[in-house]
Amino acid sequence: MIARSVALQDEDDREITSLLGAYIAFATGWLVLSTAVGLIVAFKFAYPEFLTSPYFSFGRLRPIHTNDTFYAWASIALVGLVFYVACKTCATRLYSIKLGWVTLALFNVAAALGTVALDLGFNNGDQEYREWIWWIEALLLIAILTAAYNLIMTVARRKDDDIYLSNWYTMGGIIWTLILSTVAFIPLYQYGLGQVAVQGFFMHNAVGMWFTPLTLGLFYYVLPKLLNRPIYSYALGVLAFWTNLVFYPIIGAHHFIFSPLPWWLQTLAIVFSVAMLVPVWAGSANFLLTMRGRWEQVRRSYALPFVFVGVLGYLLGSTQGTFEAFRSLQAVWHLTNFTVGHSHLTMYTFITFGIWGGIYALVPRATGRAPSLTLAGLHFWLATVGMAIYILALSIGGTIQGLVWMSGAPFIDSVTAIAPDWLWRSIGGSLMFISHLVFAWNVWFMLSGGERVISRVEPISEVA
Repeated sequence: MIARSVALQDEDDREITSLLGAYIAFATGWLVLSTAVGLIVAFKFAYPEFLTSPYFSFGRLRPIHTNDTFYAWASIALVGLVFYVACKTCATRLYSIKLGWVTLALFNVAAALGTVALDLGFNNGDQEYREWIWWIEALLLIAILTAAYNLIMTVARRKDDDIYLSNWYTMGGIIWTLILSTVAFIPLYQYGLGQVAVQGFFMHNAVGMWFTPLTLGLFYYVLPKLLNRPIYSYALGVLAFWTNLVFYPIIGAHHFIFSPLPWWLQTLAIVFSVAMLVPVWAGSANFLLTMRGRWEQVRRSYALPFVFVGVLGYLLGSTQGTFEAFRSLQAVWHLTNFTVGHSHLTMYTFITFGIWGGIYALVPRATGRAPSLTLAGLHFWLATVGMAIYILALSIGGTIQGLVWMSGAPFIDSVTAIAPDWLWRSIGGSLMFISHLVFAWNVWFMLSGGERVISRVEPISEVA
């Protein structure tokens, strides 16, 4: 009986490891593709005559970059990691391995069709982050629905009565996203200002109610696992969970300050943006206090530095978003390149670094293969330095751009003023892209070519 139980456990481990590896492999491929496209877009600002074919036009490449980053790289990676975390925290197997493969196929088919359609000029209009035509968006929604069902049913089969905090965040995020996607999908009320309001609701919540809770749920599992200590405060985690749900959904309207949207809606979005400091600071403090006193362990790990930068990205990016919502600062930064820098501070420094930390933490535990410490360090520093150059360049350039506009000078003066910052953006983006190639090599190493870890049970930071 014991031998049979062990054999079943080994089979379950092999199945979830195989599934996790496939999610991470496909997500990594999409990361390389989407950021290669993003790098081409960056160079087009510095060198306008670069690749002038319609298939390489800004209007086609930019939505390919954003949609593939969102729904192919980040979504696939996070869903794969979330499935693995659910199995481990609930001490059970994934509800349906086959459904997990179906979800992966749906994500990939939607991303592939969306990419081709956008490059051929077929799109849903100027609806940021939802440029895919309706039936491709429907495939994405079905993928999220199957992932939600699989995750919720897995947690329902948990061995303990309590639901671990990670699963609160991941289940919450995936349920909220089903609601978000449905609201954004229905066309009946999306005309005129109704479309503007729904656009603000969707594009902001795609980050705050999908990627954010999934990444935070990942942190709540990875940090205690690697540091071999409990999370600092369960209560702070619960506080951050519920206040994020209360305050976040409405704040997308702060993207349309000074627009024809009702003034009260804009003001409410600003007030709730300030209130978002509660979940952001509570969650960030919880993670940083969990790491307190273990900085040497963080330094020696190849996963924890990525998590640490991810936490800082969450704290700084979200706090910056609060101040950016104020009308006085919107008057300078609205519609400038500063907003692009802010979006990368959150989506790259927080979400992408968080995913990398999760991959480096969990994939070696699943496969028994560790990445090269040297290459993991190279990946970290290339991405960190590149990201810092990229964000600083656009933050400084965007501020100058806004001040030139406010001065009443001719528009071309703002273009001339920000041109050097666009070049630095390309330099930073190049370093970031090189780091992605290093990461792709590390993923291959962890999935099939790496050295065996001494023990799957020991915290990876100790092995490192």
